[in-house]
Amino acid sequence: MLKIEFLGSGNAAGVPVWGCRCSACLQAQTDPAKRRRSASLAIHTGEGVTLVDAGLTDLAERFSFDSVKRVLLTHFHMDHVQGLFHLRWSEEARQIPVFRPDDPLGADDLYKHPGVFQFQPPFKPFDSVEWPGFRVVALPLIHSRETFGYLISNGDYCMAYLTDTAGFPAETLSYLQRYPVDDLVLDCSEPPRESMPRNHNDLNTALDLWRHSGATRLWLTHISHRLDCWLEHSAATLPEGVHIARDGMLFEIEGVVELDNDT
Repeated sequence: MLKIEFLGSGNAAGVPVWGCRCSACLQAQTDPAKRRRSASLAIHTGEGVTLVDAGLTDLAERFSFDSVKRVLLTHFHMDHVQGLFHLRWSEEARQIPVFRPDDPLGADDLYKHPGVFQFQPPFKPFDSVEWPGFRVVALPLIHSRETFGYLISNGDYCMAYLTDTAGFPAETLSYLQRYPVDDLVLDCSEPPRESMPRNHNDLNTALDLWRHSGATRLWLTHISHRLDCWLEHSAATLPEGVHIARDGMLFEIEGVVELDNDT
């Protein structure tokens, strides 16, 4: 069975933000359920684990070397790749393939010294690949680095995981409109603003993208402490079908449950 675990739902700063005294950060200091780490996924199948981004620095404690079959990167900003830097020096014989957008710069010296990671030829927009238990399609996004989101499907179920984007390219929106998407997981770093942020969506933009995409449900991710504060204090309510992603959520074909972080 396909299971999709949310390893993180936060932006680069995370929640709590170091030194911040806002209500969201103060709550997160004492309540682990309020904390947010760098946005990322783990896709679990009978074959093993596929990591979607690797911004967490404790991946070795969470996953055995043998369980990780591949890494799927959305882009090369540090909060999405920094977990690879120390893992690459493993002395295991097997190499782990890394799939990525076409970014010749990469991050620091990962290309030069990949260690156990084997960078594959870069995806092109709308490239599709099938692995045991699921299919992935690379969807171009709008960000300051070459960035892909990924359409993840198994049978009749489909999730669009689109983090780190400010709006959608027209061709990506058109693609989403042609395919039934059950869960749209979308970058929403900021509360409602009069103008859209440069690299990420505010709530107004995220809701508009969801309505135009035709997806059944919307899950907000890449969330900042500013949005958490707004959600806590605003009298506004989110529309039906719109939800807030949390670290530790586990999606299954039949629904969403909470995953014990010690599992």
